[in-house]
Parts: sequence; structure tokens; C-alpha cells
Amino acid sequence: MTLSMTGFATLKGQLGPWSWQWDLRAVNGRGLDIRLRLPDWLSALEAPLRKALGAGIGRGNVTLSLRIAREADEAGAALSAAGLERALAMLAEISQQAGRHGLVLAPASPAEVAAMRGVVEAAAPEEDTAPLQKALMAQFPALLEAFNEMRASEGAALAGMLAGQLDQVEALVGRAEEALAARSAAQRETLRAALARVLDNSEGADPDRVAQELALIAVKTDLREELDRLGAHVAAARALLEAEGPRGRKLDFLMQEFNREANTLCSKAQFAELTAIGLDLKHVIDQMREQVQNVE
Repeated sequence: MTLSMTGFATLKGQLGPWSWQWDLRAVNGRGLDIRLRLPDWLSALEAPLRKALGAGIGRGNVTLSLRIAREADEAGAALSAAGLERALAMLAEISQQAGRHGLVLAPASPAEVAAMRGVVEAAAPEEDTAPLQKALMAQFPALLEAFNEMRASEGAALAGMLAGQLDQVEALVGRAEEALAARSAAQRETLRAALARVLDNSEGADPDRVAQELALIAVKTDLREELDRLGAHVAAARALLEAEGPRGRKLDFLMQEFNREANTLCSKAQFAELTAIGLDLKHVIDQMREQVQNVE
């Protein structure tokens, strides 16, 4: 099953006075990068959550957020003496600076002071949070399952597009093989004409030696190996799409090989139809590379 690296899932829950919301999202990444945004007083959940995410996700930049609220919000807030001191000092400094410019500022209200950063902080609840942590960890597998279901849905769409593009590559390789036969006939006539011109304008030229040189040119422009490798790459890509586990990196490497063969085909084509086919191949391969970047 092909999975996309891009996904999102959200889930809500409640236990007694507590309510919460999970948000799990991921975007493309070279490896697995997990970032957790949890309340400080629930730091004990970090290790088991990282382990669960590592087991369920193979690659991507993953962010897990958990927001928790209580029915009695005031029970979870406390005045920070240090934060209040910093806020009052800042207000005093602002008032002094304004006075130097002839300005008189209205005094800040207690509510405005409390709203300043760091003055009022969330406090760890005094009650036992073990039941809450247990409920959170019990619900997390459902969040991860919903997340992976979305990634699987997007992955199926990616696999369908990649399969269609591989069909296009295979068809273009078939057209190239047909064009190669036509080029061979045209190339023989060109080489015969070139040989005749050389012999007509060169006294004492060895016809066998000239023929060998022209044959060497024909060997250097042969495309059979490139076409065979493109066919092999198509088969390998299809096998990867059917494989289990992360395969995005392998597909990305395979796209580089596809592109290398297409570039060689274009450089050795020396035939208008083959050049056009090579350019079409490069276009389809570029499209595949874009899609592969999303595969886990």
C-alpha cells in the first residue's frame, strides 16, 4: 500500500472537567522528524507518544499538538510574580520614555496588565492527572488510525497517477523502438553517402578502414541499452508501488535513473522523431518526480 507523507487528523475527547483536542499533521520530509506540542505538565506523555508515532509513520515532518481545557479555567491559572515584575518594569520604562517626549500615557488597568505575556501562566493542576493521561493514551491510536487512513487515501491516488505515468513511459519506449528501426535505415543511407564522398575525395583511402570508422559512429549512437534500461526501470517502479513499507526514497532514486536514460536518449538520438520522444519522456519523468516527492 502506498502512503502519502501529507496527512491531517483531529480528534476531541473529554473526561470529567477536562476536555481536549488532538491535531496530527505531516508534510514532506527527507526522514522522520517528530515535533510534539504538549502542555508542560504532561511531559510524561512525550516518550510513549514518540514511540507510537515512530511505529505508525515511516517518513515526513510530523507535528502533534494537544490542547487541554478545564471547565473551571481559573483553577488552571496562576499569577507569576516574576512575570508581573517584568511587566511593571516595562510599563514604567515606557512611561518614562513617553514623558521625555512630552507625552502622558493613561495608566494601564489590572486587566491589561494581566493580559501581558508571562503575567498569568497556566499552572499544573494539583489533582491526580493519571486518569487523564490514561484516557489520552487510550484515545491516541484512534487519532493515528484516522491520520493513516487519510494518508492511505492520498497514497492510493498517488499510486494511480504514477501507474498511469509509467504506462506513458512504457508506450514512449515502444515508440522509440519503432523509431530506432526507422533511424537505422536512414542512418545506413547517410553512412553510405558519407563513405562515397570520402572515397571520391580521398586518394588512397582504405575503404575497409573508412567503413570501420563509420560503423564505430553507429555503435556510439546505438540506443538499445538505454531503451532496455528504461523498460527495466518501469518494471522496478511498478514492483515498488506494490511493495510494503516506505518506498519513497527508492522511487526518488529510480526517477534519477529514468532521467539519466532520457537525457542519454536525447543526446544520442540524431533523428527528429527520437528527439521528440526523448523530450516527451523527460516531461513525463519530471511529472513522476513531483509525485514521488509525496510518497512515504
